[in-house]
Amino acid sequence: MRVATPAPVDRRTAAPLFSRLRTAKGQSAPFPIYAELRSMGPVLPAPWGGHVVTGYDLCDRILRDRDWLEPDRKWRDRRGGGTRWGSPSSTEMSKTLPALNPPDHTRVRRAAGSFDRNAIERIGRMVGPVTDRLLDGVAERVRHGEADFSDLVCEELPVATIGGWLGLPSGDLPRLRELTHDQVFTQELLPSASQLALSDAATAELRAYFTELVRERRRCPGDDPVSRWIATWDELEADRDKADEAVYFLVLFVLLAALETTSTMLATTVLLLLERPEWWSRLAAAPDLIAGFVEESLRYDPPTQVISRVAARDQLLDGVEVRQDEMVHLMVGAAHRDPARHDDPERFDPLRKPGHLAFSGGIHYCMGAPLARLEAQTLLRHLTTRLPRLTLVRRPSWAPRVAFRRLLNLDVALA
Repeated sequence: MRVATPAPVDRRTAAPLFSRLRTAKGQSAPFPIYAELRSMGPVLPAPWGGHVVTGYDLCDRILRDRDWLEPDRKWRDRRGGGTRWGSPSSTEMSKTLPALNPPDHTRVRRAAGSFDRNAIERIGRMVGPVTDRLLDGVAERVRHGEADFSDLVCEELPVATIGGWLGLPSGDLPRLRELTHDQVFTQELLPSASQLALSDAATAELRAYFTELVRERRRCPGDDPVSRWIATWDELEADRDKADEAVYFLVLFVLLAALETTSTMLATTVLLLLERPEWWSRLAAAPDLIAGFVEESLRYDPPTQVISRVAARDQLLDGVEVRQDEMVHLMVGAAHRDPARHDDPERFDPLRKPGHLAFSGGIHYCMGAPLARLEAQTLLRHLTTRLPRLTLVRRPSWAPRVAFRRLLNLDVALA
């Protein structure tokens, strides 16, 4: 008997799905759309060029394979000045650690160091007290009505933590948080012209702020990461201006990475808890389950839903021809619910075996992952024991993004 072969997927086939993904409804509930994309195959031609990848194993392999590169400065320069890749914010991001390829990436990552056990212990001593202070604010609000948990806690905890570690003035943190939310648009899947303009303006302000910070720390060094990075780069780079610029790019990267994705991770994790009240008392009674709850939250609804790479050479990807320099978009949110990877992937199950790509993979695995996990686990531990169970007042709304998820509100009250 002849078995029918599926019709080939052309670039127009997935266009309606991506149009839906960019609507408010699609941004609030992208996972049914991801399921439709997965049903078309693990590798699809993207309507705007390049390809999208929805299969978990392929996404995982690409993140670990040296044949797949970051879209770095040289790649962006080849796109031309009239494209999104030539915007000031995109050019600036191309010089930060996540956009570098070896050997530049190797050199900068070594200079940056990592969140090792000692660093995590130092920062961890701040996370608990800051969490309690922020939860005090929620407790006061819900005694009299509603509280926006995202605004009061999830947005504040990462910026207070990383700001304290970097030694930034507390009065500057609210503005830095606002700038971060605008800057991230340049890293979106399909940013609009108005979004790129916001990102360009935010990037310019961030550059001015952190360039001055580096100058100040060079004049008056202290016991802080910025001062230590200055000392490290002085040994690596004879030109002081180049050394200071390298430190600036490190500080910019650390702030953007620590604030944007971590705040979304915290808000999403708390939302999933609010939607499953049976887990509230369960986590309070058995704190050892909290780590699994956080990992499942990262799988179920990761803060970064799309990661992009470019081909280092002509190659076949699951039988699909990809040319050198062609871009592939790894649909992490879709891959996390690939039934070939996880049994019953649409079910939220904190007891399942962990497995996700929320922190990327390979040489670009997120160096701040231990800190993000620490913040999320600390928040759940303190929340479930300190406050009576909260209830969700209304469904949250979401920022107009595809790649970088962000809840705009998380309104709660006493149950």
